Amino acid sequence: MQNTSAENRDEQTAIERQLVDSVVASYDSTADPRLKELMQSLTRHLHAFIREVRLSEEEWSKAIGFLTAVGHITDERRQEFILLSDVLGVSMQTIAVNNPAYKNATEATVFGPFFVEDAPEVALGGDIAGNATGQPCWIEGTVTDTAGNPVPGARIEVWQNDEDGFYDVQYPDGRVAGRAHLYADAHGRYRFWGLTPVPYPIQSDGPVGKMLAATNRSPMRVAHLHFMVTAEGLRTLVTHIFVAGDPQLERGDSVFGVKESLIKQFVAQPPGTPTPDGRDIGDRSWSRCDFDLVLAPERI
Repeated sequence: MQNTSAENRDEQTAIERQLVDSVVASYDSTADPRLKELMQSLTRHLHAFIREVRLSEEEWSKAIGFLTAVGHITDERRQEFILLSDVLGVSMQTIAVNNPAYKNATEATVFGPFFVEDAPEVALGGDIAGNATGQPCWIEGTVTDTAGNPVPGARIEVWQNDEDGFYDVQYPDGRVAGRAHLYADAHGRYRFWGLTPVPYPIQSDGPVGKMLAATNRSPMRVAHLHFMVTAEGLRTLVTHIFVAGDPQLERGDSVFGVKESLIKQFVAQPPGTPTPDGRDIGDRSWSRCDFDLVLAPERI
């Protein structure tokens, strides 16, 4: 006696495989070989996911609605798609693939959704905080290549949140604060005033935040300061520094961006401690951090 259910399963499997093959084959005449590879591989993986979890039509509809909501909330000041990529670990995986470890080069981490082009320039020793609130922090270091040669004139972009956990672009008044760019000196050295980083939640009032809540995941990011360093002939570095001792390190980072090599000491300085550049900050406490940046070759 024939096993009808087994026959039905075989027939269903054949139908599903035929569909995958048909969609993959639809890209056979794509002129760009890389685009062809990407589309065919994406098709195989997406169909494999649907078949593995036996995705229901209701679930498919909810997914479409979720992605539509991500698009609707995205604008020139908020990038919900990058946020989604971040919390899924896709951003960090892409970074890992495109920034292979090389000798003593500084490790890369997530770009994040809050970078803004054309941040103001500050001189060496300048203050990137602007009117952002928080504890002053003196940050200095060198920019070198992996052979230890200084990289004079390296462009260093820095941006960070204020003590309330917000970036300037999250305020509605168009302020520019907590971000700037500067250039390393002839010896590859840099220095500036910023703020002591504090933990903060990623924007959780949108669809990505609802997804995190539904899966019982925290929206918190570990305290950090963003860097992007560019120099001719060297690989662009996008990275953070994290604060040693931050309790959030033990709880985890919502975008999986932490790397041990990027956890640095932010040394507390009591009120009245002389500052490195003689700046008068009154009776406030401050901190300082040393962070040397090592750039890999552009081509490895």
